[in-house]
Amino acid sequence: MAYLACTAAVMVSGLGAAPPANDRTVHVVRPGKTIQAAVDAAKPGDTIIIAPGTYKESVNITVPGLTLQGAGARSTVIVPGEASAGTCAKTGNGICVTGTADRPLQRVTLRSLTLRGFTKSGLWATRTDRLRVIGVTAEKNGTWGLAQERSVRGLFSHNTAVNNGDAGLFVANTVDREEGAQDARGTVLRHNRVLGNRIGVTVRRLRNVTVDHNEAIGNCAAMFVVGDEGKPRAGAIAVRRNNVRANNKLCPATPRLPFLQGSGIVLTGVERTTVTGNRVVDNVGKSPLSGGIVLFKSFVGAVNENNEIRDNVVLRNSTDLANRDVGTGNTFRSNRCAVSEPAGLCPPAVPTAGASGTTTQARH
Repeated sequence: MAYLACTAAVMVSGLGAAPPANDRTVHVVRPGKTIQAAVDAAKPGDTIIIAPGTYKESVNITVPGLTLQGAGARSTVIVPGEASAGTCAKTGNGICVTGTADRPLQRVTLRSLTLRGFTKSGLWATRTDRLRVIGVTAEKNGTWGLAQERSVRGLFSHNTAVNNGDAGLFVANTVDREEGAQDARGTVLRHNRVLGNRIGVTVRRLRNVTVDHNEAIGNCAAMFVVGDEGKPRAGAIAVRRNNVRANNKLCPATPRLPFLQGSGIVLTGVERTTVTGNRVVDNVGKSPLSGGIVLFKSFVGAVNENNEIRDNVVLRNSTDLANRDVGTGNTFRSNRCAVSEPAGLCPPAVPTAGASGTTTQARH
């Protein structure tokens, strides 16, 4: 906000320029004007500041290095409307960030705004490099809240995804063909909140992704890490230090998945993934995928292999730890939990001295 106030102080109405030494332009969009017009006028490295208000349009970004910054998620809201035009609007998305196979779109940043009520996704990004999405709220979109495919080195941080039709945060290799996993080259999903979605976070057919310090509450399933039989295999993913609580919303079955309810962290068809230091509590349901931390074969029968689940607090779930797979090399150690499937994945209770001096069993 300090940056916004400083910028506003030196800008004239409409379009303004940054100091000549910077040689980059700051465009200011106010209610009654369209964001797309400012994007069309922008050059690589420019910043577009969107004043408080509701903007009824879809926005397509193909300019590298562009920053699109609202006045805050509660203040700058983008919804479908009469100003929508072009491919992004036709596909039902709010903001589209689009590169090409030969030239991925680099270093676009989205900050401090809300994307609400689009029939497909609030954000749809494809073929990007170093996309940064920070402080964005995506709510009540028909499929995904914030979605990215065919992209590398992305950062999704301090965002909120609420009541979206499928995943609140969705990162994947591709959605329009069957391919092996893509190396996401260090894509990070960190400090986000996902609430009331079908799935809070989906990482699909990728390698080298970190899902860290996120909060998932009230979804049908909190986090899915998804692979299949393709080569290279999905995996080499770190799921750590997330707070996963009471994801007990009921969602009906789809052609690919059974009904969902009470799923915390689910690994399906992946390898060499670590699930560490998470708190996974109060996820209760009767779906085949219900449980705190669950290993499950993919819908095409690909197994999980060589994954490590350790140092998690997993309590009061319908099943705390569940290995419903036949894959090999999966290890469970140093988790605090009470109920597992099969039995024996949780450490034995630790004897403690009772008040009368007799031995009792500590609760996990």
